[in-house]
Amino acid sequence: MNRVATTSTTAEASSSTTAEFCGHCGEPSDDGASPTSDVHHRCGERLAMEPPRYCAACRRRMKVQVTPLGWSAECSRHGVLAP
Repeated sequence: MNRVATTSTTAEASSSTTAEFCGHCGEPSDDGASPTSDVHHRCGERLAMEPPRYCAACRRRMKVQVTPLGWSAECSRHGVLAP
């Protein structure tokens, strides 16, 4: 579905991983299967305008901070995700 670049202080995280879960709803992703489900099509549209709420690697809820200049999201396992 999406490729997520993560920056982390832990050794477990990789610099680039394939998303296993949807960043908006937290449900399992379509793994690039065609056609994508209508549910995740809408999630993709929302993620274009909003920051992700769930970690795409582990499905944990992230701490999201929105500022006038952008946003940042932090997973307790995978560190900070930035646009």
